[in-house]
Amino acid sequence: MNPTAFKDKVVIITGASSGIGRELAHQLADQGACLVLAARNRERLEAAKVDCIERGGKAIAIPTDNGFPSQCKDMVRRAAEEFGRIDALVNNAGITMWARFEDVNELGIFEQIMRVNYLGSMYCTHFALPYLKKSKGLIVGVSSLAGKSGIPTRSGYAASKHAMTGFFDSLRIEVEPFGVCVCMIYPGFVASQVRAQALGPDGKPLVTSPVREGEVMPVEKFARIMVAAMTRRKREVVMTLRGKLGQWLKLIAPGLVDRVANQAIKSGR
Repeated sequence: MNPTAFKDKVVIITGASSGIGRELAHQLADQGACLVLAARNRERLEAAKVDCIERGGKAIAIPTDNGFPSQCKDMVRRAAEEFGRIDALVNNAGITMWARFEDVNELGIFEQIMRVNYLGSMYCTHFALPYLKKSKGLIVGVSSLAGKSGIPTRSGYAASKHAMTGFFDSLRIEVEPFGVCVCMIYPGFVASQVRAQALGPDGKPLVTSPVREGEVMPVEKFARIMVAAMTRRKREVVMTLRGKLGQWLKLIAPGLVDRVANQAIKSGR
């Protein structure tokens, strides 16, 4: 992998204030990238910006709630004004849930998850696309294995990630003639602590992660794999052996895949 592939490249990262987004920003800053960091939490976003500058990158922080198209439009505009171009957009911002459908008593969480995970990615992509066509750039969608197969307790989350898959797979065909690449990332559990903020059946964050965070993929490893995929402009990356095998087994033994998914949720890893 070229360790300077993103030197001076302008990369927008949503959900950049913590977890996967922040670690990805760190690793791209190590290459000397120009980073546009977007997320809702202003304080953590500013801290992420300082980290990136100290690592040798350039960075600006733009507080953004990607569930609102006007904020996405303004963020992209400010990114282009600051750096003069956009080379890559990483749609990473997301929220999840952890509740059996029959137990949910706050149905608004389904709309909230769809707005952030799917519509938010679509909004940012819409406004960034003219710039990406000029640069023959890269669009990245951070999905999940839940975007490939259904997962119990994650029905709304899986629906939003399936929506992302359908949207970006369709968009890939449309933008290919312009030299724009679409790269989809399908991780399993990553130790990003996002699940501590997962919405429970009452619509409130769980606070405590239901996953054994110490036994799942470290966020640093995930980001390295992701940077390599972005460098090679890969079509998609399905992470973990279980995830890769699951795609084949789903064709010949879908019931087995269902049982494996159910066991993964029960074991928390």
